[in-house]
Parts: sequence; structure tokens; C-alpha cells
Amino acid sequence: MTEAIPLWVFAVIILIFLSGYMAFRAMLAERKLDQQFIEREGQIYMDRIHEDKLRRESENEQQRSN
Repeated sequence: MTEAIPLWVFAVIILIFLSGYMAFRAMLAERKLDQQFIEREGQIYMDRIHEDKLRRESENEQQRSN
């Protein structure tokens, strides 16, 4: 005699896999957002360095002309 596995057991197994898939998608989306944030902050940092370099060069030119 073989007993049939209840339908709710299959439903739970499918929901476990679906939950894992959704968690994986969320992890990838979060990683993408983090990468975009890092790139944006890095660009801001590089812009500040460039502005500071230009400011120092301008100050040096003014001192040389005096």
C-alpha cells in the first residue's frame, strides 16, 4: 500500500523554492543598487579632487604673477 503525499506538502516545497528565488533576485537588485551608489560617490570624490587641483593651480598662478 502506497500512501499519496498530500498536496499541501508539494505546495510548501514549491513555496520554499519560490522564496529562495525571490531572495536571490532581491540580493542581485541590492548589489546593483550598492554598485550604483559606490560609483556615484566615487565620481563625486573624483570631482572634488579635480576642483581642488584646479583651485591650487589657480592659486599658484596668482602667486607667480605677484
